[in-house]
Amino acid sequence: MIRYLTAGESHGQALVGIVEGVPAGVSITAEYVNHQLWRRQQGYGRGGRMKIESDTVEILSGIRFGTTLGSPIALLIRNADWNHWAERMAVQGDGNAVEKITIPRPGHVDFAGSVKYGFDDIRNTIERGSARETAMRVACCTIVRKFLEDVGMFVGSHVLSIGQVGVDNRRDIDRLIARFMKASCGAYKITELADKSEVRMLDASIAEKAVNFIKRVKKKGDTLGGLAEVLVSGVPVGLGSHVHFDRKLDGQLAQALMSIQAAKGVEIGFGFAQATQFGSQVHDEFEIRDKKIARSSNRAGGLEGGVTNGETIVLHAAMKPISTLARPLKSVDLKIRKGVAARYERSDVCAVPAFSVIAEAVIAPVLANAFLEKFGGDSLLEIKTRYKKGQ
Repeated sequence: MIRYLTAGESHGQALVGIVEGVPAGVSITAEYVNHQLWRRQQGYGRGGRMKIESDTVEILSGIRFGTTLGSPIALLIRNADWNHWAERMAVQGDGNAVEKITIPRPGHVDFAGSVKYGFDDIRNTIERGSARETAMRVACCTIVRKFLEDVGMFVGSHVLSIGQVGVDNRRDIDRLIARFMKASCGAYKITELADKSEVRMLDASIAEKAVNFIKRVKKKGDTLGGLAEVLVSGVPVGLGSHVHFDRKLDGQLAQALMSIQAAKGVEIGFGFAQATQFGSQVHDEFEIRDKKIARSSNRAGGLEGGVTNGETIVLHAAMKPISTLARPLKSVDLKIRKGVAARYERSDVCAVPAFSVIAEAVIAPVLANAFLEKFGGDSLLEIKTRYKKGQ
């Protein structure tokens, strides 16, 4: 089965990742990974760090002549900003020689992480708690994403809302999505369309409103969150399981999304709205279409009882506003135990477009493992053969 690990600090020398369990025979290039890293850096409202970093991956092992070997894949992304932080983030030396951070930001892991590990310098928590870590997560998961595409599953996303600006009536958006989802690569097509917008919204008029809203919020020194919709097309029936709680695919997907920094809520399909509706308004009725079993709707979001039902997987992930405000909130100095304003650490105003790209990435290993559990093998050719026989 596939698993991955990341290491590295936000302002350290580099981010490091190891991906284990990818079958042999998957074609992959650094350019393919770098495209996803580039997508993660885009979006109106990003901060100064994105002007410094130009993330590119170095593949150190596990791939030969552009093809996976079945062995662990090692990846490296160097931090361009390291030159300015070499003294403050040195591996060796005297920690007392640099300024210690003792003022936590409300909403960030600064306080809780420092208490947990007994740090007298919040910098130790800031560095690993930063969403900078997601650059390597995207790189690792992009390797797995390529495997999914090779077996016919495509992951995509778009932004539904930024702050108070979003889609009021989903009818037009849903019609657009339904048209694309007739093809197994439909989610990829949605992503291509979303990427043309600097806020990754499918409706140009709403995107313009969102950009203007971000501008106004930036002037106020505040930050914004939002809602992303993640789609997976080409999904076969029967991935996941209903027989054990920890093998339910919807639970695993929710955990992956909730692991993203600043994620505060996840729903499958239209889960929260369904809590106020009648069963007759919620469940997807069966019908025969072109002599095949079909559904008249997809309110379940492609999952029933922890198992894929053959429809497009639809996931919603909510991102809270970023914790670092240009006009800081109230905090305390942990050293002198007095109330002060929170520190300002260089940050974004809005990172919801990037959040949606990261959400695409992190669910790839979950889906790949569910697929391998059902159609597994050691090489892509073997897996494709088994998948073809199983259909």
